[in-house]
Amino acid sequence: MRYLVVTKTLRCLMMFSLMGFSQSIWADAPNTDYLLQSGDIIEVSVWKEPDLQRELLISPSGKISFPLIGHLRAEGNSIEKLNQVIAEELAAYIPDPSVTVMLKSTAGNRFFVIGKVNRPGQYPMAQATTVLQALSIAGGTTTYANTSDIKVIRHDAEQSAISFSYDDIKEGKSLSKNVRLLNGDVVVVP
Repeated sequence: MRYLVVTKTLRCLMMFSLMGFSQSIWADAPNTDYLLQSGDIIEVSVWKEPDLQRELLISPSGKISFPLIGHLRAEGNSIEKLNQVIAEELAAYIPDPSVTVMLKSTAGNRFFVIGKVNRPGQYPMAQATTVLQALSIAGGTTTYANTSDIKVIRHDAEQSAISFSYDDIKEGKSLSKNVRLLNGDVVVVP
């Protein structure tokens, strides 16, 4: 009987410590909210205001037009942030507006894989995607690919190149180089 009580107590302690451990892992995880891009389609609705329900295409300049508030910057915002901004802007016209923003299409968020892969091309990015996942989506590398010298070309304020070695990743090294891709990134496999 004593053995059974001790065993159950140890199991409970292990469960609680594992639960705390997993919570600390997720607390430190990077924010992976989807950021809206030009070309995405969203639907905006305001409760009890049928005239304020719209399906909107985010323009190449990154903006949307919405009744009463005019042009808003949508690109680079999460859905939650855009929801908050629209509600704040509408509050000048509608008391306590209940706004809902839904993502209908992620057509604007994409990455490219070129070079010695089985299926080079442009791919939609509907969720967070790493370099390794992008290579998998592109059908993997060809036989003669130089997998130790893959580059990610990023177009932010300045164009930059991020080195990626599939060989290192296979061996469990340089795992931090398996970066999350951003809209417009180009994975180059020589």
